[in-house]
Amino acid sequence: MSDEYIPKVAMSIQAHPDDQEFGIGGTIAKWTKAGCEFITVVITSGDSGSNDPSKGADYKPVLAELREKEQLAANEVLGVKETVFMRYPDGELEPTIALRKELTRLIRKYKPDVVLAGNPEAWFYGNEYLNHADHRAAARAACEAVFPSAGSRLVFADLLSEGYEPHEVKRLYVHGTEKPDTWVDISDTIDIKVKALQQHASQVPVDEVEKWMKDWAKEDAKDKEFEYAESYRVMVLKKEEEPEK
Repeated sequence: MSDEYIPKVAMSIQAHPDDQEFGIGGTIAKWTKAGCEFITVVITSGDSGSNDPSKGADYKPVLAELREKEQLAANEVLGVKETVFMRYPDGELEPTIALRKELTRLIRKYKPDVVLAGNPEAWFYGNEYLNHADHRAAARAACEAVFPSAGSRLVFADLLSEGYEPHEVKRLYVHGTEKPDTWVDISDTIDIKVKALQQHASQVPVDEVEKWMKDWAKEDAKDKEFEYAESYRVMVLKKEEEPEK
C-alpha cells in the first residue's frame, strides 16, 4: 500500500554516515517538510570507509571527523532536528546487550512514534552486493531496542533511576527488505534526497548519485501511481489513538 502517514516524532537508527540517505532520505525529507521532528542516530562514524593505500590507522579519527561533518551537512538538507553519534568502531559492530541498552536509552529519551531501521535478515541483494555486517548488526540492535526493551519497564531497570521511563514505539519501518508492504511517495523530495547524499563526497561519486537514486526510486515505484518511492516493511506495534468525536 502507499503510505501518507506522517509521525510527530521519528528516529532513524543506522550503522554508518550515508546509510540513511541511501535508504530513506526521501521519506525523511517528506516527513520533516510536513512538520515531523526527526532524530538521526549513527552508530559508527564510518572511520573504516577508505581503501586509499596511502592511509593507515592514524587516518581513522580524521576520516571519522570528516564523515560526521558530512552527515551533519546531509541532515541539514533533510531538515533533521538532532543527530546523535555513538562512535562505535566501524566494521566491527555487533548487536550486543550494551548497544541495545544505549539505543533503548535514546528511544526512551526522544520518544519517537516511528523508528526506521535496516533489515536484520538481509545478507544478499541480488548477485552483486553482499550486505555489510554492520548493517545487519545495527538493524538487529535497533529492532530489539524497539521491542522488547524500550517499552518494558524492567528491561534495563537501572534506566528508570536515570529518569528514562518506558516508551512504546508505534511503528517500525524496516527498509532494505525484498518483500515490502508499504511504499512512500517521494516524488516531491527525490531531489532533496539526492542533494543530501551528495554531501557524503568522501564516499560517493557526486556526479553519479542523481542517476543512481532516481533509477532505484523509480524501480521501487514500479506499478505504483507515483514516479519515485521508498519501500518498507512496516510493523504496527501500537494502534493510533482514535480522535475524540
